[in-house]
This record gives sequence, C-alpha cells and structure tokens, in this order.
Amino acid sequence: MLKHTTRRWLAGLGVAGAFVAASATPAAAQAPDVELAVYMNDITIATDSAGKIDEPRLFASEPVVIEGLTVRFDYRGLGDKVTLKAEHSGDNCEAPEAGVLTCTPYFPTDIYDEWGTNLAAVLVAPTEGAQKGDAGDLKVTVSADGFDTVSYTSKIRIGEGVDLAGESETTVKAAPGAGFTVPLSLRNAGSSTVEGAVAVFHNDYAIRAGKRYSNCTYTDDHVRACHFDETVAVGESRQATLSYQLGKDTYAPGRAYGQFQWMTVAEYEDYSNYLESRGISTGEPGDGPALDLAPAASAQRGTQADTNPDNNWSSLDITVTGTNGTDLEAVGASIAGTAGEEVVATVGFRNNGPATLDYGRAGSSVTYMTVGIPDGTTAVDVPEVCVPVKGKDEHGEAGEPGARTYFCYAEPIVLVGEEPTVDFTLRIDKVVPNATGAVKVNVPCQCDGGFYDDLKPANDTAKLLVNATGNGGGEGGGDGDDPTLPITGDSTTLVAGIGGLLLAAGAAGFVVARRRRTRFVA
Repeated sequence: MLKHTTRRWLAGLGVAGAFVAASATPAAAQAPDVELAVYMNDITIATDSAGKIDEPRLFASEPVVIEGLTVRFDYRGLGDKVTLKAEHSGDNCEAPEAGVLTCTPYFPTDIYDEWGTNLAAVLVAPTEGAQKGDAGDLKVTVSADGFDTVSYTSKIRIGEGVDLAGESETTVKAAPGAGFTVPLSLRNAGSSTVEGAVAVFHNDYAIRAGKRYSNCTYTDDHVRACHFDETVAVGESRQATLSYQLGKDTYAPGRAYGQFQWMTVAEYEDYSNYLESRGISTGEPGDGPALDLAPAASAQRGTQADTNPDNNWSSLDITVTGTNGTDLEAVGASIAGTAGEEVVATVGFRNNGPATLDYGRAGSSVTYMTVGIPDGTTAVDVPEVCVPVKGKDEHGEAGEPGARTYFCYAEPIVLVGEEPTVDFTLRIDKVVPNATGAVKVNVPCQCDGGFYDDLKPANDTAKLLVNATGNGGGEGGGDGDDPTLPITGDSTTLVAGIGGLLLAAGAAGFVVARRRRTRFVA
C-alpha cells in the first residue's frame, strides 16, 4: 500500500485499529484471526411517505470471504409504527414474526478493505398508525459460519415530511489564491414549514473557506457544514452569500468542483452519528460572525424528514485561471545485502509543487510509475498497487512477485511536499556491484489520470541501486539530487472534504424510497 495517514478508524464498532486494503481476492476466514463488526445508520422517515432504503455495513479486521451469513433485523420495539421489507430478492429475506426480518444471502460475502461491505438493503417505511415523534430501536445482528455473532443497535424516528430544495449550478472563474463568493440558496418546495436546516459541503481540496462563520464548522481551511435556525415557510426561498478562496496550491489552468446538500436537522443528526462511527470529525465552529439566511430565530425544532432528497443539491463549477504547475520527482533507493538476504526498497515520488494534484473526484491515479528490478535480485513481496509488466499492454496480477518491471498506481490526490512510497522486498540472488533498476514517474498510460505536464521532466527517473560501490549513485532523483533526503511521505488528505471521503464510501446520504423506486447512488 501507499503510505498514507488517511487511515479510516472504525471507532465504536468493536474492531481495533485501522483496516488497510490488501489482496484483491480475500482469503477464506479463520474465526480466531478475523474480527467482524456491523453498523447500521440511524434513520428518520416521514409520516405518509414511502420510507427510506438503507442497509447495514459489515466490516472485518482483514480481507475475508464470509459464508453462511444471516442478517437479522429486530424492530419489535417500534410496535406497529414501521415495516421493514427486503429491497432485493437475492437477499433471501423473510419475516418469521412481527417486527423481525431475517436475510440469508444466496452467495458468499466478500470484504476487501476498510470500507466494509453493504449487506441486505431494506425499505424502512411508516405504517398508517405512525405519528410524528414515534421512535424506537433497530437491532441488526449478523452471524456467519466460523465467526462470533455481532450486533449493532440504531434508532428509527418518525418525523414530519418536508421538502428542502437547492438551486442550480453556480459557475465562477478564479485564479489560485483568489477569493470569490457563491450563493447558498434554500427553497421550501414542500407543503410543511421547514424548522431549521443544515447545509453539508462536498468540495474539492482546492476550495478553501474565505470566512469562518460561527454557525458553520471547519476542518483546517475547509467548510464542513453550516447550521441554520431559520423557519422557512411553504414556497419561501432564502439565500446567503458564502465566501470562498482558492488555495494557492491549486493547479492551473484547470477546474475545481463543489457541492452542498441540504438536510433537515434530524437527518443531519443521523448523518453526524454515522461520521462519528467512522472516526470522522464534522469540524469545529468558526470564530467569525454568523452566516444568515434571514434574521435568526432560536426555537426548539421538531423531528422532520425530507421526502425528496433528489432536489437537495446545489453545485459549484470553478474555472481555475492562470498558470500554476507542479514537479513530480522520482524517488529511488539504495540498498545492500548479501546473497540470499531479503532487503526492502522504498521507492516512489515527491510532489515538489508549487501545485497540488487532485484527481479525487474522478478517483484516478495522479501519476503512473514503473519500477525496474535490478539484476541479481528477485522481487519476492510486491505492493498491491503494482502489477508486473509482461509485454506491450500486457500485465499480470496485482502484487505478483518475480517480474523484472512493475507498473504502479498512485493515490488520487498528492499535496505539495508529500512523498507517496511503496515497499518492494528484494531477494539478493547474486551480489552484483552497482546493480541498478530505474524508478520512473509520469509514464504514459492509456487510462484515466496520469500527469504529463511536469515542470521538470529531467528528474522523472531515479535509481534503484543494490550494493553500491563508491560512485554507484544514490536514491535521489535523476538529476543528481542529494541521496540522503529522507522518505517521509505520509499524506494528510483527510482534509480534502467529508463529501469526497463519504461519497467514495457510498454513504453520503440516505435514500428515500419512491414509488418509481429511484435510488441515490454516490
């Protein structure tokens, strides 16, 4: 794996530590070695609505294939206020008694990485007898062959139906470091008064806060959410002006994108509980004046749920003007050992700036790298982000050992000064003085992403040197940089926006069931 401090901790789920991605094909589980944990969102649904579709998520302490899975939903504490029904026939669900739904999927369940795997999707719907203020527990219990049973209890609440609506796309032109403003608009498109609302932001890393409002929360220079107490009457529209600034490290010319999503106060509580379960902070309040949609009115808010989340979104499209490029420098290594010894070579690249590369919205690699294995050595342990090159446009399996050249993928965002690296374990079969392989970045690829406008192409190649003698060279870049430069390389891209992280997980919002059975897919 690329070394990175963006570790996703699953606080409160009973599994210690960070789960890191590993093999693309999970191995069969051994119960003493693998711990499971399950999580289910809190859910607020509106009376007289079709309800919401949600699904529990199962986590494991390492990649695994799970067989004999049973998911049990127990909502007896809600009496006759809600019903749960399977959304997909393949989940093989049945109701053995009132207030209980059990699902036994036909196929094994794979858990690949720290994001876990969605289990049986269920439609949580109010009954005719449900009233605003009704609430109760939903206990999800998961059992599987060879594993201890795990459970999680979430809350289901019944609220009044409202319809929050955003506005259309805003377009802006700005240079790196420049400030600009955008409208923050809310319209009550429903038939009930809206009692407060929360705007949740999903912005690219380049979009920084221009001002820090007291009713908004921030992580570093990025706005997370803004909370409003205003009561918005049926058919009424409100608008505020939000101040932004492009980061000085924004790549130019280029584009940056942002979104914000309206939630009711109750639904934001559900959402923030989810964030807390993932160890993700919603940020700290700003120290400036309040951002107003209208004169603030403090009041006790009732439970409300949005009946149409499809229109909750507003988008921001920024054309980044000017010129602000970057230099990616290959980072090699110098290792030594005797015949038969296994030695770790840490190689990668460094972003020398002045611009950050952010391909996070597309999820593609910022650059592609090849690593040539020196003569007299064999790669016996290979990173999962690297595949062997076996011929023109022909590659082997991820992490496959024994090849002479590897093609490696990088992260979708690399900040200025960061140095993503990978570890190759090389077995020294024969001592060859000054055996040299090449580490190359910005290599061509007929795929998404990649970087081909480097400010300093001369340092795109570095040496991977084994058993150097005297003038053999070092681990620095191809232009003779100091080989003693440390490989520090931990990223800090969790600041790149709650939305980016959560949308990637497929959990940025709740799904409202409609008669046409539409479904929000992040």
